[in-house]
Amino acid sequence: MASEIVDSALLRYIVAQGFQPGDRLPALDDLSIELKISVGKLREQLEVARAMGLVDVRTRSGIRLEEYTFMPAVRLSLFYALAIDPTQFDAFNTLRNRIEAAFWFDAVAHLTPEDHQQLRDLVAKAWSKLNGHPVRIPQSEHRDLHLTIFGRLQNPFVKGLLEAYWEAYEAVGLSVFSDYPYLCEVWTYHEKIVNAIVAGDADEGYRLLVKHTVLLRNRESTHPHAVPERPLTDPELFADMS
Repeated sequence: MASEIVDSALLRYIVAQGFQPGDRLPALDDLSIELKISVGKLREQLEVARAMGLVDVRTRSGIRLEEYTFMPAVRLSLFYALAIDPTQFDAFNTLRNRIEAAFWFDAVAHLTPEDHQQLRDLVAKAWSKLNGHPVRIPQSEHRDLHLTIFGRLQNPFVKGLLEAYWEAYEAVGLSVFSDYPYLCEVWTYHEKIVNAIVAGDADEGYRLLVKHTVLLRNRESTHPHAVPERPLTDPELFADMS
């Protein structure tokens, strides 16, 4: 069985028993008896499961299974990589750009009218911050706009990688300060991208998305250890994404 490849007696038990998100698991003492594993060993496996976002552990409610998400596991590994070498963000940013390009058409095809309005609202909020006194960085709007565009994808791995990217984006300090002309240029692109999505012009939205990724790439290129990313070529813009 597939569960046998999991190197954790606790996770194998969860899979074998068919627990669903929200279900409460037995107490560790009971699991220890049933699985014939020490409570100490189970605590170690429980801590790993919690770090991966698979379970929620609380004093009064006990152990409950969470909805599966890929982000916590990616975030844990990614943040370790960034702690060793912060310039690893460049490589992860390249991956994120390729993911967004590859899944663009599938993502925008599944957006609803409510999503379109949400994207418009985010653009309006961003410009309100940029035109305010004092000027505020629309970081939450930046993150929410990208994640909303790809939010309807039925692929937890793609969504987890994109969510982890924004966690790292903030961790490395890219959300802390940006010069005003850069922010205005970014949000001009965002507004055009949203307008293309709402108009049903996925091809134009894709072209704008690819051009917009160059802005962050150029911003990072000032780092002495940055690794240049090869821009997507025109044939790649509309390559078969299936």
